[in-house]
Parts: sequence; C-alpha cells; structure tokens
Amino acid sequence: MAKTGPVQVALLGAGTVGGGVARVLIEKRDFFARQLGRPLVLAGILVRDPAKQRPDIDPALLTTDAFRLLDDPEVDIVVELLGVEQPALDYVVRALSAGKYVVTANKQIMAKHGPRLLALAREHGVDLLFEASVGSGIPLIAPLKRDLLANRITAVSAIINGTTNYILTAMSREGADFADALRRAQELGYAEPDPANDVEGEDARYKLAILASLAFHAPVRPDDIHREGITRLTANDFRYAAELGYAIKLLALARWQDGGVLARVHPALIPADAPLAKVDGVLNAIQVEGDLIGRVNFQGPGAGSLPTTSAVIADVLDAAQSVIGGRREVHADEEAPSRIVPMSELVTRYYIRLTVADRPGVLAQIAARLGEAEISIASVIQKETHFHAQTAELVIMTHEAREASMQSALEAVGRLAVVQEIGNFLRVEEQ
Repeated sequence: MAKTGPVQVALLGAGTVGGGVARVLIEKRDFFARQLGRPLVLAGILVRDPAKQRPDIDPALLTTDAFRLLDDPEVDIVVELLGVEQPALDYVVRALSAGKYVVTANKQIMAKHGPRLLALAREHGVDLLFEASVGSGIPLIAPLKRDLLANRITAVSAIINGTTNYILTAMSREGADFADALRRAQELGYAEPDPANDVEGEDARYKLAILASLAFHAPVRPDDIHREGITRLTANDFRYAAELGYAIKLLALARWQDGGVLARVHPALIPADAPLAKVDGVLNAIQVEGDLIGRVNFQGPGAGSLPTTSAVIADVLDAAQSVIGGRREVHADEEAPSRIVPMSELVTRYYIRLTVADRPGVLAQIAARLGEAEISIASVIQKETHFHAQTAELVIMTHEAREASMQSALEAVGRLAVVQEIGNFLRVEEQ
C-alpha cells in the first residue's frame, strides 16, 4: 500500500559508514525531498554510546534501544550497518517480519542467510536491499537483480577484496615479499591489524556467495565455496608468472557447470592482457557472462566509507520510492535447487614451482608421476640453481587436467626423494 506523508528511516549503527549515512540524510534532506516528492526523515539512530560526540547529529536521535526503532510503526525503512552477524541478523528478521524495508551492507548475513531473508521479505511484501555488501560503491547487486534478469548467467569472475589486491599489486610491481607488502597495507589503513579474513580469502568467499546466489538463482553458501589465501605467494612466483606472460590475482570464481555451480576463491595466474589482470591497487572488478549480454564488466573502488555510503543511500532512496509508490521489487526464485559441483571436478591448467635436487633424471621422475595421473606437461623452466645446496628451482606449466588428478599427482611428486619442496601450486585461468 502506498504511503502518504514523510518516509521515516531508522539507522542501526553509527560507525564510519553509519555516521556518514546519517550526515548525508541530514545534509541532503531538501535534495532528497525534491527527488521523492516528500520528506525523507531520520527517525532514530541505534548507538552503543550516546554520550560520544557526533557533530551535526541531534543527540535526541540517538538510542541504545534497538526495539524502540524496530517496533515503531512509523518507521518504514531500517538501515542495518552493525557489521557483525549478531545481533544484526535478529534485527533484520524482526524488521522484515514487521513489514519494513531493510537496507544492509552486511556481507556475513547476506552470504550465510540471504535466501531465507529474501524469502521473508517476499512473504511480507517488502524488499531487502544490499548493494553495499559487495563491491562497496560499484553498482552490481541491482543489475543482477533487475537489468540482467533476462540472462542465463554462466559465469562470474571477480576481484572483490581491495586489501589482497593492493598486496598482490605491490608484490608484482615492486618485487616485495608478502610480509612487507602486508605491513605497508596495514600502515596505509588498507589492511586490518588482524588481516586473516582478507588474506585467507574469507571476505572474498562471503562476497562470492552473495554474487553466485544472485547470478544463478540458487542458494550458494560460504561453506560451498573452495577457499585458499595468498600467504604462500612469493616474489619469485610473480617474477616467473610475468616471464610466462601472466599476472597473479586473488580471484573469486563461480561457473555453471554440469547442472550445478562450481565456486572457488584462490590466487590464480591470468593472462597479462586480460581485463582483470589490469585491475590494481584497492580497486575491485567483476565480470559477468550471460547468454544474451555476453561479457559485461563492473569496476570501481571496493572499499571506503564514501563509496559504501553512496551505495547505502542509493538503496534507501530505492526503498523510499517503493514505500511511496506501494510497489516492491521482483525477485527471482532464490530457493531453486542446485548442485554444488565439488572442486575435484574442476578442469584447468596448472603452475607448479618446485625445489629439487640438481642432478640428472629428476625431471623424468617428476614427469612419470604426473603422467601416471594423466597430466601432460606443457613447459618446464629451470630457474635458480643453488650450487652449495645442490638444488634447483623448476617451474612446470601443465596442459588442462582434472583437479582430483592434480592433487593426487602432487602428493606422489612430494614423496619423491629428489623433491625438496613443492614451493607453490597455482591454477591458471585463461580469461
């Protein structure tokens, strides 16, 4: 039912992004009123410490009681910016159940509970908007929900963590090792003091779960996604990759395969001239492939308070138009059954870096183990030789092989007496 009178917004959280959203709603209230044809009113803000100084925000708006806002029948839109799974999930469920529109930037609740929450929104005739949960200010969720809805999406390929992309760019351009690149990212504020969620690929896995669920109209949860981080990468890997004509990126990949979805997050070699190879620093980029549109690219800042604020405000305005017009979004069926294709069924090329004994016959032994797993070698380069240790570094590129076969072969190769170490193993994505 369409609403007459002001549209009222409750804000849960007043941190960096929440505070920015509050200020924009206050400072641009006249501008938004002209856009919507009626006032957009900030009804209240949930905070931990109402005594904390917040310039330009009326203290009367602050409350420590979430239910005062969630249960207020005059509140039309709840904006959740708490950044944690709980109590945010409970608050979102309560708001949707009360027939309120919800805007969130919370990737955890959308990755883990998105299909259930979207179904709850449908049940109560409202919408759940979450543009800022992936890619910050990059307009991505809305195109997947609306503009690309006529397409059968076949693949999503993305760089969706600015911290790791900054680190990998530094390692590539400057020959820095991982520890030095991470330290610099922390000094610049791009990496958290505890960077595990970023460098181990967990953040990207949450975001890919959201993208894949939308793209394939089927629930893909974080636990369905294979994950590897970037901590094993060395300056040598970047040097060798460049010599071979590749860049190294942490990729989030989901593809429709054999009637199901194969989703994975891991570092990979991609051709140096591929669009994703040129995405550097803290930028994010997402490629979507569809049967009608072909390949489309989205690129922009993947983090930061201003881009995130922009995405949240855009969702608030979208929800406000729905409140005023009495309409709701059309959602594809998020509960359609799907098969999660196991990582063992992946078929791709591989890069292997090994430290081996520097003597005749070594390569023949390694090739024999790979051959037993039906893996064909495309090229071998002998790199650094250590005279005193009598070892050498080999870089092997394979032809396409099945992941299960490659893992079995690596175990066999690692048991060879002539192999001192399998330094790294990376998949190759021919974009």
